[in-house]
Amino acid sequence: MKNTFDHPLPNAQGFFGEYGGSFIPPQLQQVIDEISEVYQTCRQDPDFLDELAYLYKHFVGRPSPIFYAQNLSQKYGADIYLKREDLNHTGAHKINHCLGEALLAKRMGKKKLIAETGAGQHGVALATAAALVGLECDIYMGEVDIKKEHPNVVRMRILGANVIAATHGRKTLKEAVDAAFEAYLKDPVTQLYAIGSVVGPHPFPMMVRDFQSIIGNEAREQFQQMTGALPDNIVACVGGGSNAVGMFTAFLDDAKVEIYGVEPAGRSLTEKGEHAATLTLGKPGIMHGFKSYMLQDEQGEPEPVYSVASGLDYPSVGPQHSYLKDQGRVNYVAISDAQTIDAFFELSRLEGIIPAIESAHAVAQAIELAKSGVKGSILLNLSGRGDKDIDFVVENYGQQYGIESLL
Repeated sequence: MKNTFDHPLPNAQGFFGEYGGSFIPPQLQQVIDEISEVYQTCRQDPDFLDELAYLYKHFVGRPSPIFYAQNLSQKYGADIYLKREDLNHTGAHKINHCLGEALLAKRMGKKKLIAETGAGQHGVALATAAALVGLECDIYMGEVDIKKEHPNVVRMRILGANVIAATHGRKTLKEAVDAAFEAYLKDPVTQLYAIGSVVGPHPFPMMVRDFQSIIGNEAREQFQQMTGALPDNIVACVGGGSNAVGMFTAFLDDAKVEIYGVEPAGRSLTEKGEHAATLTLGKPGIMHGFKSYMLQDEQGEPEPVYSVASGLDYPSVGPQHSYLKDQGRVNYVAISDAQTIDAFFELSRLEGIIPAIESAHAVAQAIELAKSGVKGSILLNLSGRGDKDIDFVVENYGQQYGIESLL
């Protein structure tokens, strides 16, 4: 199977077209330059790549399988397939880049990994990787998300991580990123900020993309073995965009493959603060050290955002996604909370698979494509499992879907 980190973009300055780059203080740029230099060595180092491949196979359980969702397909009239990243150790795609970042930090002699998390999947994956390689771990998480994603908070603490609440602003993902950046600025020498998506200053959008590209590389080979052809349609949810870039990258040169990135329309696309549809309604700006589409006010400051999925409520997006939008290669669409929760229960009750709410956005888009009569097969990236979400879903939507409280 082809699994190379050799991609044409970004350029040497970290730009995907006009997006990306590194907009950070000079003193921090020196540290980031060191990370970039070490990573450029590691991505060509057979020993580093062999160790990562060994852990993917024997620790994560890769390759993750592709599953033909027969019941869902029969109901909606299209062949729907799932790339089962939910079956990875820790329950999502996040472990793919967390292991890479942890090995990089170890090679650089760092003492601690720090990161933000929204839904908690990145936090759990990084805490797992930190435990494996013997590093300390601090995870910054919005106070709202700590309450919402309690099972993942417990997992992080069991794994030895410190979970630190972000208590300002809306107390969600954007604020967690703010808090993690502040902590990193205080000590960038002994810590590595393991960014949780394809965002941030160069080299992080490239680095996380490279580690996540195993998803699409596997899927391309597996799908051809299963069906004798490439998928006609690819679907993945987009917040920061790591699982989507991981799936899309292997298919970008296949013009006949339609690609859909699914953003959160939340409760309303017409009301500010009620969605997080960055590519749908945003415009280019600079935040958290990189240039990309973002939801911003008249002063260029980030707007408040919202999604039923804690992992998607971010006011910007990975710069490669912005480039792909402008190029017209990927169709970026928005799916509402209501559609998402419907899809959450559809997959659970038709296929026996409980998806993460983030992933349910992709499930909802696959259903919408099937209902619209789209031609050919649909392969969606089921980026994570829904264990973390079940208490929240039952509390807020259970009665609507016939689940009575047992309390």
